Amino acid sequence: MEPTLHHLAVPGPLATHGEPRRIAWWEWGPTGAPDAPAQVVVCVHGLTRQARDFDVLAQALLQRAAVQVVCVDVAGRGHSDWLADPSAYAVPTYAADLALLLAHLRARHAAATGSAEPTELFIDWVGTSMGGLIGMALAAQPGLGLRRLVLNDVGPVIEAAALRRIATYVGNQAVYASEQEAVQALAQLHRGFGPHSPEQWLALSRPMLRPVQGGWMLHYDPAIAQPLRAMQAAGQAAGQAVGADPGAAIHAGEALLWQMYEAITAEVLLLRGAESDLLSHATALAMTQRGPRARLLEFAGVGHAPTLVAPEQVAQVCDFLLAP
Repeated sequence: MEPTLHHLAVPGPLATHGEPRRIAWWEWGPTGAPDAPAQVVVCVHGLTRQARDFDVLAQALLQRAAVQVVCVDVAGRGHSDWLADPSAYAVPTYAADLALLLAHLRARHAAATGSAEPTELFIDWVGTSMGGLIGMALAAQPGLGLRRLVLNDVGPVIEAAALRRIATYVGNQAVYASEQEAVQALAQLHRGFGPHSPEQWLALSRPMLRPVQGGWMLHYDPAIAQPLRAMQAAGQAAGQAVGADPGAAIHAGEALLWQMYEAITAEVLLLRGAESDLLSHATALAMTQRGPRARLLEFAGVGHAPTLVAPEQVAQVCDFLLAP
């Protein structure tokens, strides 16, 4: 089983080459009538990652059921265009892009099956970290019709320590002399993913790389770091201002995320690495008691974030998505 690469033109911020930009998505499973499945699982990656992170999950889903799996390269990552304006690397841009993709999938399904109602397609969502935040933004809009939502190690409260850790590496584009050197560096950088075999690290790392003169670089726009660093700089400035509350903006953001979460009507499965520094156990428990009252699963020996490669992780997600 191999996926097919597609592109979708989207309005909004231009690409770095000054033309209308496209987002890329990989598709697994049959798409044409009369074989078009009535269930699509959309998978969206974390901040510096890309769509092929979900290969193992996609293959497992297809082995168990007639579904389509759509794995997206968010703007600036993988095979999607880079943005000319780095300030647009933010959840509102990503959510708008993905809303267009959902509409495209519904319209295509209606055309393939001859259905008069594009809504006759069940769309579920798997989002890791940033991909989960995008999923929350879309699931909070009932008109988009997301049915089931898997939030992988993310919630309305993002721990400051994790943001500081991420800021130390995101956007720092090194050139690696060999593919093996790059794989080893990524394995060290993402050791919070938990134990993986050398073969698993290779599979997770290869799609992250692009060849350049003199070696290999990571396959994302370094400018995705600019909004994060601008936010940190604003917080530091507030902390230095007399009488200012350096946490005011953070608290306001958390309040908005909780409001978004509590508007979700989809069924929610919340995954957490038991050693995660981004999603605290306290926040995860609160998510089981508020809004959609997520079902919580924690994985021992894993930090931020579960890769959905280990059989026990894959099985739990498949059981949730394929339940009657």
